[in-house]
Amino acid sequence: MIKLTCDYAKKLGLPNYSSHQFSIRLETEIADESQVQTESARLYKLLQEGVDSSIQETGFLPEPTKTNGNGNGSGNGYSNGYCNGNVNGNGNGYSHSRGTRPVADSWRCSSKQKDLILKIIEENALDKNEIEQLAQDRFSKGVKFLNKLEAGGLISELIELYPSQNGRRK
Repeated sequence: MIKLTCDYAKKLGLPNYSSHQFSIRLETEIADESQVQTESARLYKLLQEGVDSSIQETGFLPEPTKTNGNGNGSGNGYSNGYCNGNVNGNGNGYSHSRGTRPVADSWRCSSKQKDLILKIIEENALDKNEIEQLAQDRFSKGVKFLNKLEAGGLISELIELYPSQNGRRK
């Protein structure tokens, strides 16, 4: 007998720098190695469906923080810490500060990519929820969770959709 042990886990980013994850482990035995591929594919699908159906319940979420630490909002819908208004609960909002990075800042792309995304949004007065949805549609994750390659793809799309007014963007 051959013993197969399979794991499937998923972690989702939630608003206000929160996340939750769920995993399932399953063990089974098969008679011979010719069944490994078929049984492995069947178990993967079964585990994926189980995790996906279970992880939809987010449970407790922390309250959003709407200030930038000095008692004044930034005036543009953004704050230096957290941002309200997530599209589907899977991504965190944006934070932006001029010259300094917030303590709780946790973008996965480079700081230059982050700054460029925020600059394009600001220059074009774009709705942050629309950009969040664009990232969700293209990459199945929120803007802050995009890696460098994915952020580069988002930036290319934003530049194509919203070219710079003066032809330059630094």
